[in-house]
Amino acid sequence: MKYEYKNYIASIQDFPKEGILFRDITPLLANGDVFRSCVDDFSSYAREVQAEVILSPESRGFIFGCPVATNLKLGFVPVRKPNKLPRETIEASYELEYGKNTLCIHKDAIKKGQKVLIIDDLLATGGTTQAAIKLVEELGGIVVGIAFLIELKDLKGRELLNKYSVHSLITY
Repeated sequence: MKYEYKNYIASIQDFPKEGILFRDITPLLANGDVFRSCVDDFSSYAREVQAEVILSPESRGFIFGCPVATNLKLGFVPVRKPNKLPRETIEASYELEYGKNTLCIHKDAIKKGQKVLIIDDLLATGGTTQAAIKLVEELGGIVVGIAFLIELKDLKGRELLNKYSVHSLITY
């Protein structure tokens, strides 16, 4: 069954601060059939781009990336904040509207030439995803696609990722 995923997203005005319209995915996650449908849609896209491994940034990306990897019997690569991974890592920093952030990946997480699908919950400005791409490519991986539950079109993150196949289940 196909679902209108927007019907399962709560819009919260002025959260986490005034002027922000927060898109809350927890109602979608609370409905097993709808959540499963999202995982199935992401899995179809992963098959289409012939992904060999799924990579997601913490933490909400894990919610979608892990079940897709399991569904397809692929490996899952977590991308984390500094000091969260126990072995040798590489890192990439990116700008936020209010500062800077850094993402890390284990140095041996991606094999040279491996086809990587990046899955995350939200595409806003694209900074987090751009940092994840940098990590994959530094390790010799090939980003074959990027998938999001939600894309906020007005923030133009897709423009930053225009060299890649971008797939969004919901756009606002």
